[in-house]
Amino acid sequence: MTGEGVAAAVDAIRAGQPVILPTDTVYGLCASADRSEATERLYRLKGRDPLQPSALLAADLDVLFERVPELRGRTEAIVRALLPGPYTLVLPNPAARYRWLTGAEPEAIGVRVPELAGDAARVLAEVGAVVATSANAPGGPDPARLDDVPEELRGGVAAVVDGGVLPGTPSTVLDFTGSEPRIVREGAAPGREAIDRARGALA
Repeated sequence: MTGEGVAAAVDAIRAGQPVILPTDTVYGLCASADRSEATERLYRLKGRDPLQPSALLAADLDVLFERVPELRGRTEAIVRALLPGPYTLVLPNPAARYRWLTGAEPEAIGVRVPELAGDAARVLAEVGAVVATSANAPGGPDPARLDDVPEELRGGVAAVVDGGVLPGTPSTVLDFTGSEPRIVREGAAPGREAIDRARGALA
């Protein structure tokens, strides 16, 4: 999908409609991060519990810091040590930004800056940031191919970007909101190594 397809995905996101995008890990179900109703529509399509958080996926670090300026300062060192990369970082969100995607804990926010190329990178560069969750049924297998995405999701979105075969392992989720960082989910990259890198950046 190029040219007109990219434009269709960008237009859909700007209109508040969900789309399917490839990331650096798995296929994601994405929507505009700036509109609560877009996130609500995404959750309904997937059948996701509204109390479950989803990630804010930004095109680059500059966009991330613009969207969540409270990440600057001490937390910025952690972000720059690990992103872009296959990580979701759960970070303090003192201004409770993007409450519609933070689930039951608005004082924390999960953020991602993936290493993208091709059409997905072009889409994200145009829209800046999206709310993203894996394009699977709740608890279902993580989609490495577009054919792995359930038909009801593919049929329910306004646009699909085909990125070919992806690694198929979701991002590693690391929580930096407590007194000690913790690994929430082991995924595409070793969590302990990432925590060590983050600690080194803070030293």
